[in-house]
Amino acid sequence: MTEALFLNPVFQDRIWGGTKLHDYFGYDIPSDTTGEDWAISAHPNGPSVIKNGVYKGKTLAELWQENPVLFGNPTEAVFPLLTKILDANTDLSVQVHPNDEYAKVHENGELGKTECWYIIDCAPGAELIYGHKAASKEEFASWAKNGEWDKLLRKVAIKPGEFYYVPSGTIHALGTGTLVLETQQSSDTTYRVYDYDRKDAEGNLRELHLDKAIDVTTAPHVDAKLDIHTETRGGLTETTFVSNDFFSVYKWDVDGKAEFTAKAPYTLVSILDGEAVLTIAGNEQAIKKGDHFVLPNEVKAWEITGEITAIVSTPPVK
Repeated sequence: MTEALFLNPVFQDRIWGGTKLHDYFGYDIPSDTTGEDWAISAHPNGPSVIKNGVYKGKTLAELWQENPVLFGNPTEAVFPLLTKILDANTDLSVQVHPNDEYAKVHENGELGKTECWYIIDCAPGAELIYGHKAASKEEFASWAKNGEWDKLLRKVAIKPGEFYYVPSGTIHALGTGTLVLETQQSSDTTYRVYDYDRKDAEGNLRELHLDKAIDVTTAPHVDAKLDIHTETRGGLTETTFVSNDFFSVYKWDVDGKAEFTAKAPYTLVSILDGEAVLTIAGNEQAIKKGDHFVLPNEVKAWEITGEITAIVSTPPVK
C-alpha cells in the first residue's frame, strides 16, 4: 500500500458550534451549530471513512482490525489517535479528562484523554481556560462546589499559531471565537465541571460530572513543560511541538520542494492552508487546505511540492 489514505470528515453538532468549518475550510457542514470535524478517527462515536483507492468505503477502524500491516502490526487493540478540528463559536464547558488508568475502571475500558491544541484562528482578544488557581485538591473541590469560578479558573490570552499541551487532569476550555486543530488520544470521555448554566434544545441543563472531575484533576495545576524546536531542510520548516508516550505532533511549513522519510509506522496529516502535490513512489496526488490523510506503514518516503501548512501526528516516536 504505497498511497495515502484520504478520509471523509465526520461532523458533530455541538451547543457551542458555528459555521467556521464551512467558512474557513469549505466543508459541507450539516448545521449552523457544527462544532467538530472528526477528521482522522477510528472511534466508534465517529469513525472516518476512506475515500480513495482499494480501501474506499472502509472505515479507519475496520482497516485497523482487518489490515494491521498497514499500521506496522501494532499491539494496541484500537487506533490510538484522533484528530479533530473544533469551532468554538461560543465558550466550551469547563472540563477535565481522566488518564488511562481511571478511564479503564470508570469508563468501560475507554482510553484516557491527553490532548493538545494548535490555534488555527481566533477572534481578537480570544481566551482559553488552562488550569486553575487552587493550591490543593480540597481547595479546588471547595471553590468548584461553591461556584467560585472567577477565583478558581485561570484564563490565558491566545493568538493564531500557538500550541497548547493539555495532559489528562488539566482543567481547560476553549473560549468564544476559536478554531483549533486538536490531536488527542482516541477517547470521547469528558467530565464537565461548569457549563455557564446553559440549557440544551429541550431546555435542560447539561449534565455535570463534578465528583469525577475532582477525582482526576491535577491540583495544584502544573504547566506542561514543552521543548518546542524548529528545523529547516530544503523546502521544509518542521516544528516539533510535543513528543510523549501518547503521540508526537509537528507542524510542516512547505515552500517549494520538501523530502520526507517516515519517523513512525504511520503518519496522520491535516492540511490547514495552501495546496501542493504529494508524490509517493512516483505517483502524484494533489493535496489542499482541508484535506486529511494517513500515510501507512509501507510509505517510507515521500515528497511534497508546493506551499502548505500542515499539522502532523504519529504514534510515539521512541
